[in-house]
Amino acid sequence: MNNYRENLDNIFKELQQKFISLVKNELNRFQKLLSPDYPTCSEREVEDGQKEGVLNITLHILRNMKQTDLANTLESKLAPACQRKLKSKLRDKYQRINEGISGHGNSVLLNEIYTELYITEVDGGNVNQEHEVKQIEAASRKRQTQERPINCNDIFKTLPEQNRPIRTVLTKGVAGIGKTVSVQKFILDWAEGKVNQDVLFIFPLPFRELNLMKEKKLSLVNLLQRFFPETQDLKKRHYKSYKIMFILDGLDECRLPLNFQNNENLVDIEEPTSVDVLLTNLIKGNLLPFALLWITSRPAAVSQIPPECVDQVTEVRGFSDPQKQEYFRKRIRNHDLANKVFTHIRSSRSLHIMCHIPVFCWITATVLERMLSEAESGEIPKTLTQMFTHFLIFQIKHKSQKYSGKSDPDPQQTRESILALGKLAFQQLEKGNLIFYEEDLRESGINIREVSVYSGVCTQIFREEHELHLGKVFSFVHLSVQEFLAALYAFLCSIDRKVLYHQNTEQQTSDLSQLYSRSAKINLLNKKALKQQSDEQPNTEQQNNKHQSTEISKLFSRSTMSDFLNKAVDRALQSENGHLDLFLRFLLGLSLESNQALLRSILTLTERISHNREETVKYIKKKIEENSSPEKSINLFHCLNELNYHSLVQEVQKYLSGGGDRRLHQDRLSPAQWSALAFVLVNSEEELDEFDLSKYEPSEECFLRLLPVVKISRGAVLASCNLGVKTCESLGSVLKLENSSLKELDLSNNDLQDSGMELLSAGLKSSHCKLQILRLASCNLGGKTCESLGSVLKLENSSLKELDLSNNDLQDSGMELLSAGLNSSHCKLQILRVALCNLGGKICESLGSVLKLENSSLKELDLSNNDLQDSGMELLSAGLKSPHCKLQILSSSGCMITENGCHSLASALSSNASYMKALDLTYNNPGESGINVLKDPHCKLETLRAEYGGKIRIKPGFKKYGCDFTLDPNTAHPGLSLSEENRRVECRLKLQLYPDHPERFDYYPQVLSRERVTGRCYWEAEWSGRGVAVALSYKTISRKGAGSNCGFGLYLNSWSLFCSDYSYSVYHNNKRTDLPPPPSSCRRVGVYVDCPAGTLSFYSVSADTPSHTLTHLHTPSHTLTHLHTFYTTFTQPLYAGIGVYYGSSVTLCKIK
Repeated sequence: MNNYRENLDNIFKELQQKFISLVKNELNRFQKLLSPDYPTCSEREVEDGQKEGVLNITLHILRNMKQTDLANTLESKLAPACQRKLKSKLRDKYQRINEGISGHGNSVLLNEIYTELYITEVDGGNVNQEHEVKQIEAASRKRQTQERPINCNDIFKTLPEQNRPIRTVLTKGVAGIGKTVSVQKFILDWAEGKVNQDVLFIFPLPFRELNLMKEKKLSLVNLLQRFFPETQDLKKRHYKSYKIMFILDGLDECRLPLNFQNNENLVDIEEPTSVDVLLTNLIKGNLLPFALLWITSRPAAVSQIPPECVDQVTEVRGFSDPQKQEYFRKRIRNHDLANKVFTHIRSSRSLHIMCHIPVFCWITATVLERMLSEAESGEIPKTLTQMFTHFLIFQIKHKSQKYSGKSDPDPQQTRESILALGKLAFQQLEKGNLIFYEEDLRESGINIREVSVYSGVCTQIFREEHELHLGKVFSFVHLSVQEFLAALYAFLCSIDRKVLYHQNTEQQTSDLSQLYSRSAKINLLNKKALKQQSDEQPNTEQQNNKHQSTEISKLFSRSTMSDFLNKAVDRALQSENGHLDLFLRFLLGLSLESNQALLRSILTLTERISHNREETVKYIKKKIEENSSPEKSINLFHCLNELNYHSLVQEVQKYLSGGGDRRLHQDRLSPAQWSALAFVLVNSEEELDEFDLSKYEPSEECFLRLLPVVKISRGAVLASCNLGVKTCESLGSVLKLENSSLKELDLSNNDLQDSGMELLSAGLKSSHCKLQILRLASCNLGGKTCESLGSVLKLENSSLKELDLSNNDLQDSGMELLSAGLNSSHCKLQILRVALCNLGGKICESLGSVLKLENSSLKELDLSNNDLQDSGMELLSAGLKSPHCKLQILSSSGCMITENGCHSLASALSSNASYMKALDLTYNNPGESGINVLKDPHCKLETLRAEYGGKIRIKPGFKKYGCDFTLDPNTAHPGLSLSEENRRVECRLKLQLYPDHPERFDYYPQVLSRERVTGRCYWEAEWSGRGVAVALSYKTISRKGAGSNCGFGLYLNSWSLFCSDYSYSVYHNNKRTDLPPPPSSCRRVGVYVDCPAGTLSFYSVSADTPSHTLTHLHTPSHTLTHLHTFYTTFTQPLYAGIGVYYGSSVTLCKIK
């Protein structure tokens, strides 16, 4: 045993000497390499495993020493020779860019034309199935300050709050937004040695090329060698030891199944399998788990990747306004001309929005640079149809001039090419394909041998990519170009029946009849559903082709152009996600004679179209009137814009410019005018910080019509707008939207009930919800709402920071459910208001526990008007003492607190841990002792309020604010008789002999109180007879005559509750709100006024126990049921008022 130990010691001594010698030699070599005068590329490729190990240790230590640049330089100089070859190849490939097309000699240096795109970190969330133009419209309204931008080269850098490294980044963005260009710029900067030099190899693998290898059996190593022959010398160990990045561009173009659930697991990079299996295992991290992975995709396809496989999701937002301007200045060298172009697109909202997409900026620059510089005659394009029509004409004429020397192209050849491309565009649009292969072209009747004719006639529109490894890929330059050509194809078919019998008629007419037949249900992005349908019914289409051909022929032979367009409008309205919206805009735009006249310069239009634009406009206006979907109406206004019809919009704009937004609540707009108003507000260039429904019409109908405006607003004020369950359902949908920007929502004083809140909570739970402030005061809510909101607060993605649940019957049981959410480590709530919620002292134990939590973020708590008593304060103080408590403001006004409760608070506030700055103890009974102990400097309070105290304040409920009012005989109408020390009033036929007085009501049977209403007041009135009004009024209310300014609730100067056996209603400013009447046996009304807060609440007071009660607010024999609350700002002296009908009486009750 001793000999073994001695030998082991000797071995390790020798090992240490050799290891130190090896490390010294290698470190000397590394130092020489990093010397500025050391010759470049003089080192041979590292093949020695020992040396490679020393290199890895050295790089690791250097990076820990924060010497990242030095480590990157060393690693780069010692990289295999194949890396330098790969960099050179990628640099040559990506240093130039072909704007709009590929391979036609119009390339420019990427570094010269590149404009930094706006990339932002986003939540993964659900798939956005809206038409991409709608997504662009939504993105164009977003402020860049709302989200955190990420530089393209930094997408793999860990953010401060992220606690794990990023392996896989998924970048999404609509077609043409710049994803591929961002990838090219990323690769070019790496290949030029500018950034990310810690990555030794980047392998770009576009899905459109991987599709061509779907039948191959390859290992990952073989696949890379096919794409990058430079990697032939890389060994298996290199793939694991070097930092490698894969870029999978264009997930939406993938035609591989990507079966993550059923594909076999694979860990060996040299084992052959299908490309599909290779990709799923690479994405899942089974293959090369330490390799970086960047995937790009259009939004509709992101769900193909399991969320657990993605570490960070980013989104390319496209150009902001400054970036648009920068692009035009780079693209158009003449700065004056570039400014003219930018000014023009700003004058057209639709063009301005589309220029968010870089490709559309290129199209716009192509058209407007020529038109504005050459001072061409004719109208400068202002609509999308005009822009795309000019673009098509320009490209065809330009290529004709360039290749045949003719200024005017051959109309017949052009027509055939456009029809062939249009048919391809139409059919592939149905399938949701943006890239096509040879089989797709054959399916559309395009001869593969003649494909160069089509790409030659309009090269910039239809592109053919040659430099691929296994075949050819075809595409239109952008989705919008494809939709334009599809619409042009449909339009040409509609005006010329002969087209129906050319180019494989049967298949063609089948497509058209699918578009316009009543049974068609088109989903442009759901490729799997279309495939499943075709698999299940393979012969149905063939069997019906003959019938459909006859049917479609009859449609075109019998229908007028107006009928055809009307059916197109109907079909677009039936598309749930708006996938036919842009197609419809183009189709309607092409129906204008002015656009057809432009097309005649390149196409032979065999028939002149007799089309009455007014008929189509009339039909669209009718659909706007009928349509219940505000979103659909918005697109119909875009359609009217394409038809150059602006009257409805101009009418609303004129109305608004004249201050119409201040009169809308008095006027009745037609449905079309409401839709026009929504369109104007949505398309306004002004950012909508806050949408206030009360400015328009406080109703659920108005809210639903203006819902598109709510969707783009950062804040929505919907308080006191007579909203209900439907509103909650719609708002829940808004909060679920991927592009939702709503951060503040005020729903106070609406009868939402627990059922409505359940629907709203579904939106609050969405990963896309960004709501931070939610106000739900006086919404008739109970314990179920607390359970729903508690679940929301537990969510990691919840953004709620402020929650107001005041004046709801939550009770202790409801607050216990809410506290479960407050106790969550994910809860971010900073402000909680639960004033007047029927809470008792026991709930303070739960709230105290919340304050003790290490992660508690609660800074402000309002418990006012709850009978917590001293026992509650003692329980709450236990939480206030905690070193984790961050509470700064506590409102416990009207909580039945005495000096004992004050001593408990003072003890907590004197602790070193207290952050408390402000304490409200008004309307309590702290006594001098309680106030003094809280004023002690050790309590560290900056603000202490303890006014309006006294023994009366320890009475339960509203009794602590009880006022014994009497009626003022000098204000009583002559038909009113006062008795019982002016506490009872009765309306009689016989007039009373009151002396003349300027304050007496001479028309309305009304009377005011003698005493003024101040601070917080509560009184009760018992009534009998046919009907009475219990009111609150300014003293300045008019007394003489029958004007509305004299009657309670008929003007701005008073508020009233009308009571009868059959109905209860509240009135203010001549606006009536009906309430559910209490039981007929209940004839007592309670009134609570908080003058500083601006609230007036009415209650029914009953000896019975209704379903919704505030039982703590009165004596055990009485319960109060909340009827209605007014929210306002009181600006003048207030008095109680009573109105009495003939045969009725009212008695002011004494509050004991």
